[in-house]
Formats: sequence, C-alpha cells, structure tokens
Amino acid sequence: MLSPTNLDAGDPFQLQRLADELPDDDSDERPLDSQRALPSYKPLSHDDPYLSAETFDVELFLRSRTYTSLPDLRTELRDYLAALKEELVQLINDDYEAFISLSTDLRGEGTRLERLKWPLADLKSQTLVSRQELEQLKMDIKEKLKKRAALRDEKAFLHLLLKISESVSRLESLLLIKSPNTAASSGDHLDAAATGPTPDDDQHDEPVRGNRAKHLSRVASEYTQLLYHISKANPGKCAFTTEIQWRVDRIRSTLFSDLDKVFATALTSETDKTKSVADVHECLRTYDVLSLWREAEEIIRKNVVDSFVKKNIFSAALTVPHSPLIPQTPFSMGPRSPFPPHTASHLLRTPYTPFTAFVSKQDPFALKMLQVQLLDESLGPLAILYNKIIKFIERDLKKLADSAEAICIKSGSRKPRTLLVPGVSISQEREPQKGFEIMTNVVWAEIGQAIMDELGSIVFAAGKTDEFRNNHEITEAFVRALECLAPSVQSIETMRAHPVYTAFQKRWQIHTYFQLRWKEIVVKLEEALVPTKLDTIKENDPFATNQAAAVWTAISACWSSEVYMPVLSYRFWKLTLQLIARYRTWLEASLPQFEPPLKVSAAVAAEKSTTPQGLSRSSTPGPQAEAASAESIEADNQLLKQFSAAIVDISTLEARVSALWNEELCMMLPESAEGLENSDVPANAEAALRQALASITTMVAPIAGQIVTILSRRACDALLPVRSIPSQFRAMQNKKMPTERSYFVPLIMRPVSSYFGIKVSDACMGISLRDVYIKQFATEVFQVASQRYLNYLSVMKKTEESLRRLKKGKKAGFSLFGSSSTPADDGKDEERIRHQMALDVEAFGEDAIALGVNVEECQAYVQLGESVRVAWIEETQ
Repeated sequence: MLSPTNLDAGDPFQLQRLADELPDDDSDERPLDSQRALPSYKPLSHDDPYLSAETFDVELFLRSRTYTSLPDLRTELRDYLAALKEELVQLINDDYEAFISLSTDLRGEGTRLERLKWPLADLKSQTLVSRQELEQLKMDIKEKLKKRAALRDEKAFLHLLLKISESVSRLESLLLIKSPNTAASSGDHLDAAATGPTPDDDQHDEPVRGNRAKHLSRVASEYTQLLYHISKANPGKCAFTTEIQWRVDRIRSTLFSDLDKVFATALTSETDKTKSVADVHECLRTYDVLSLWREAEEIIRKNVVDSFVKKNIFSAALTVPHSPLIPQTPFSMGPRSPFPPHTASHLLRTPYTPFTAFVSKQDPFALKMLQVQLLDESLGPLAILYNKIIKFIERDLKKLADSAEAICIKSGSRKPRTLLVPGVSISQEREPQKGFEIMTNVVWAEIGQAIMDELGSIVFAAGKTDEFRNNHEITEAFVRALECLAPSVQSIETMRAHPVYTAFQKRWQIHTYFQLRWKEIVVKLEEALVPTKLDTIKENDPFATNQAAAVWTAISACWSSEVYMPVLSYRFWKLTLQLIARYRTWLEASLPQFEPPLKVSAAVAAEKSTTPQGLSRSSTPGPQAEAASAESIEADNQLLKQFSAAIVDISTLEARVSALWNEELCMMLPESAEGLENSDVPANAEAALRQALASITTMVAPIAGQIVTILSRRACDALLPVRSIPSQFRAMQNKKMPTERSYFVPLIMRPVSSYFGIKVSDACMGISLRDVYIKQFATEVFQVASQRYLNYLSVMKKTEESLRRLKKGKKAGFSLFGSSSTPADDGKDEERIRHQMALDVEAFGEDAIALGVNVEECQAYVQLGESVRVAWIEETQ
C-alpha cells in the first residue's frame, strides 16, 4: 500500500488530485473534441464580446474564463483596468488643447442665445394663427367644390332625364304611339299602353312604313340607348323613371310586336324575294341588338319549319308513295356536283371511317366548298324523306342561318372558331348560349323531335337487323349532312349538346342490335363446330375443313358492310378475338391424340435398347421391326389427312385475318382497343390480334411433328429389307457384281413424295403444303431414316462378327466392313454386298436431294456414307 509520501514523490504537481476534483457533469457533457483539445488563452481586450455587450452578464463572463482561477482572473482584470486608465489619460492628453479652447470659445454664448430666443415666441404665435386661417380657407373651398359637384351632377342628371324624356317621346313617335295626356290617370295610362297605335296612325305615317325593317332597326338602336340611360338614372330611386316605366314597357311591347310581324311577313313573303332577304337580315340584326335570339328562333320555327314538319314527317310518311323529281340511276348526281354520291350504297365493302359521305367531327368544314351530297334514294323511303329535309334546309334555312351567324360574329355576341376542340364538352367550353342557334333550336329540335315522335317505332326498331343497320347508316349520314349545313363549328357543338340530340342518340338500340348479330354469327358457328372431327370439304376451297371455313365466315361477317357499325367497333373486335380463341379450343378437342415426337436422339436410343431382342438374327426380325398392317396404314392415312387439314386451315386463317387487318381493320380501329381495358388482351389492337393468332399458329409445330413422325415410321418400315441383303447375295446362283440399287431404296422417301403429291396423279392430302413444308418434312424424315439405316448396318456388322467367332474350325470368317481372310467365294460375296450397300446409300441420298434435302448437313447420312465407302475403298485397295 502506497503512503502519501510515495504519492507526492510520484506526482509532484498533484495532477491526479486535480483530475479527481473535476466535476463529473463537465466531463460527461463535454464533447470528445473539447476534452482532448487544450484551452486557448485569450487576454482581455476591447473586442471581447462579453465586455462589449450592452448588458454585462457576470455569469457568462465567468463561464468563458473557466480555465482561469479567481486570483488569476482578478489579477487579469486589474491589469486590464490599469490599461484602460492609461488609455483614458492618453486620450485626454491628446485632446487637451482642443478641450481647453472649446471652453474658452463658448464664453458669453448663453446671453446671445437668450436674446435670440425672445422673438421666437411671437413668430410661433403668428405661424399658428396663419395655419388656422389657412385650414379654415381650405375647408371653405372644399365645401364650395362639393356644392359645385353636386350641382354638376344634378345638372347632368337633369340632362339625362331630358334625354330619357326626349327618347321616350321620339320612340313613341317612331312607333306611332299616341303621347299620353299629362293629366290622365293611371288607369288611362294603362288603357293607352294597351291600345297601341290606331289605324289612323298607320294611314298617317304610311311613308315611314315603306321600309319597315330598317325603321325598326333604327327604333331598336334608340331603344337600347334609352335602356342604357334609364340604367344610369338609377330607376329604383328616381321618381321620374318610375313614373314613365309604363311608357317604356309600352314601347317595348310595341317594338317587339312590330318586329315579330315584320320578320314573319319577310319570312313568308313570296313576291319580292330581294326585298324579303334584306328585311330578314335587318330583322335578324335588330333581334341581335335587342338580345332576342330565342324569340326570333321561335318565329322561324312557327312560320317556316313547323308547317314543313307537319306536312312531311308523320307516322305514315314512309309508306306513302313518292314521286321523285329526278330519275334515279346507279350513279345519279346533281347538276352542280362533279362527284358521285357518297352514300351507303356506294361505300366500300367495309367502311374505313364512320360515314365517309361527310367530313369528320374534328374538321366539319374541310370540304365546305363542296355541295352537300344527297342520299341515295334507292335505299328506301327514309332516304327520300331525309333528302326532302336536306333540300328544304338548304333552300329555305341555310342562308338564314349563315346570315344570323355573321351578324352574331360581327356584333361580338359570338367569337368565331374553325375547329372543334376534341374531348371538351359544351359545358366546359363556354357559358350559356348567346346569339342565334337556328340549326340547333329550330331545325334539329323540331325535326329530331318529330322523327322520334312520329317515326321512332320504325327508324329505331332493332328487331330487323338489316333494316335497323340501314336506318342507322342513313340517319347518321343525314345528321352529318345537317352538320355540314351548319354555319359554324360552334353551331355543331351546340347541336350535339342539345337535349333532343342526346335523346335521339339514346334511342338507337345499338346493344340490342349487337346481341342479335352476335346470336346470328355465333349460332351458325357453333352448329358447324358440333362435330369433333375435322370434316374436309371440296378441294377448290382455300380451307380444308368446314369448321375453319365457318370460323372465317364468322370473322368476315363481323366486318362486312351488311353487319358492321362503327359505334360497335370495339365489340366486334372483341368478338373477333373470341372467335379465334374458340377455334383454338375446338382444334385442341378435335385433333387426334399426339404421339411422342420421333426425334433422332430418341430413335438412336430406341435402336440401341432394342438391339439384342429385336435384331438377334439378320433374317429373323423382332416384333418391333414388323411391317405395318393395312389397318395401321389406313389409320395413319386418316391421321395425316386430319393433321394436314389442320395445318392448312391454321395457315389460311392466319393469312386471311392478317390481310383483313392490313387492308381494313387497321384503318377502322383506333390505336388502343377501346372497351378491352378489363379483358386479358393487350390494349393495343394489333398486339391483341397477333397474340390471338399466335395462340393457333403455335399449334402448327406439334401438328407438323406428328406428320413427320408418321412419315418417318413409314420410311423406316421401308428399310426393313436392308437386313436380308447378306443372305440374299449368299443364296444367289449368279455371282456377278451388282449394278443397280436395291428394290426397297425408292420406297424409303416415297412416303414423303406421295404425301406432297410428287409424281402422283391422285389428289394428295399434303399437296397444298408442298411449297412451305416439303423441305422441312423431307429433311427430318431423311435424318430419322439415315439414323435407322446406320443402326441397321451397325447391328448387321455385330451379328456377322458373332457368327464368325462361332466358326472356329475355319480359317477366317465373314466380315462386312473389316479385312477378310475367307476363301475366294466368300470374299467375292462380301465384295458384292459392300458394292450393293454403296449403291443403295448413294441412291438414297439422290432421292433425298430430289426432295430438296441438303444431305451434307445430315450427320447420320455422312456417317452412313463414310462407313460404306471406307469399307469399299479398303477392300479395293
């Protein structure tokens, strides 16, 4: 244990004791960097932030000097105080001279300042008095200005009342209204207002009525000024305007009544057409000035449209006989039009765009310079009725609508616009209607409502699909014609937003029509798909089976001009994809069960595994090597027939549907398949079609594999006699060298040539597939047959070697491919056998080349040729 003496000796500065006395909170709260860094000594100076602060904080100052002990801090503060005193003395010494001179110079200035102070009080009092007088004067001036402004306003108001009085009197004079007696009672006023102008006034001012339309236009301008002046006169608080309000109402009623009469007379006048047109234009301009657009439309409806509608649109309008003014011919057209009529009877097989007779909804005035084409009246009485309506509108209302539109644009009631804004509705685009809407509120509202009320049971009946589609096409063409007759794009927008237009479009039972067409198409197709076997049809048809032909008929029916409707494009598109999927389902259920594909590797493995039992003797083949029976051949022929028909149908259907897409559907359908968002097909129409077609085209490869399997089996069956060649040559009496190929060699590739109809007069099942599949099928069959041929020779070699080992008493045994030490006759037999083998292999290759096979790419055939050729070369050498 260490004593205090030993501790002092080991720690002379007692650092350990100081470290133990440090407070724990300081060591814990300090960051690691502050514990390691030594404190820096900063002497006291004028720049110290704690000394130069506005309020000296003793606690903060002491905390900033924690590294200094209190005695040292006291000494430091005393030193700093001495330094401050020394600086102060130095400062006084530096400026002492100036300080003494300043006190000397200011001697006697107090008395002088007292003398200057005496007049300041008088100046201040005088200034205050002047300020009060000025304020009073300013207030007086403001009061006088207010009185003058009030007088000026009263004078202006009196002038305004005079203008109102003069305007009322002038309007009464222009409208031939008697001025009321100032002493008359209120009841007399009402009676005078009710009576209006008298017949004597009409005779008195007959020259004024000579050009009544322009006269009323002048009166309307004066009336609008009167209304403006009355609005400025604050009618709620002005007794004068309240007193003459009944006169203003009388002027208004008289003006409106006269204007309606003149406008109605101008519309129905049959005498002076030029004057009537001018009067109509003036009346329309007057209506626009008075903002009486709906009143003018009502007069047009009653005097022009209503009588025409009642005369031509009634319940029996489609059954009464019609007498056409111009004889109809297949290409009849008006005398002014150089173009054939773009009507439903002259459309292409499939309408590429909805109603090509007219311009699109986005740019309805792209062909404004052309005359509106009439419908082909040979389509039926509905087209004849629509032509009457179009002729009536073009003759009696088009110029009227154009004139009204020009007046609205000129007056600023409507801003001109040339293109529709796609995707923007009328409610989003503008405020409530301003200006004339003759095509909407007069023409379409009256005619559309009459068609729905009188002819709705005939036009909109979806029970008879052909008539319904014809009515829909004719009606949509008629609507497009009305839009072409519209004076502006805004008029078309308003027309499409009209409640009658919306109700008219809703009357079409489009979904009912599609259900009926769907039933027609699907029922016929399902009847054709009832058999679960591929039924072949006549050879001249591009399809091989009735079922595929029925599927194509159903697909083409969806897009034929007799069935297709543009508004149902996405539904027919979805039905097309469903028909393709239905055909695939039927194929999967109707095709025979597939055998495992006969690949080259599988064939090799099978041959190796069956060698000991199946080919133990060259002359005694096993059960697996037996030739096919007549029943199995007939069964294979049926399979080939069905598989070939399936490939032909799939290829033909894929080609025809692709051609239909490239020629028609790509222009009829939008880029995204609308209505298919919730289905399993892609949104892109072309991608959806490719996916649907791929679902059936992927079946071609396994079906083709089945055909190759059957043909390969037949080719391998033709190779069975190759095992008896050695025994045949040994048994021959005529021991001469062979010069021709064996009889079975042409039979090896004959199944392929017979299948594709090569050198065969009879109709073959694969003749339609020759151009596409002959090389592929022949190559695969050749590969399998070459491998089987090579396996046969290998087994024969092993068999002969085993026989040679059994002949131990002889000098040498028979060797088919190796060297021979047999007697002379046996060596010649083996030479003849090898020669025959070489001829057969060469002839086998020539037959394959004739079918388009590249024999050099077949590894099995190359090995087969090398094995025979090497053995022949060794023997000849």
